[in-house]
Amino acid sequence: METEQWGRRIRAFRKLKGYTQADLAKKLDISLSILGEIERDNRRPTQELIQKISKTLHVSIDEFLNI
Repeated sequence: METEQWGRRIRAFRKLKGYTQADLAKKLDISLSILGEIERDNRRPTQELIQKISKTLHVSIDEFLNI
């Protein structure tokens, strides 16, 4: 999947689930700036972080791929 798609999709599901960037960053134990970079497509999330985001937002990896 292209990097920019991850950022947009993470942001969309985060908002859909009612999390602010600060809320999600805290739950993921990453800095707010890292999450912001990912959502702005300036940084690609690691596979481990994608799995953590998926679990935190209760969204399967397949759902991220099919949005």
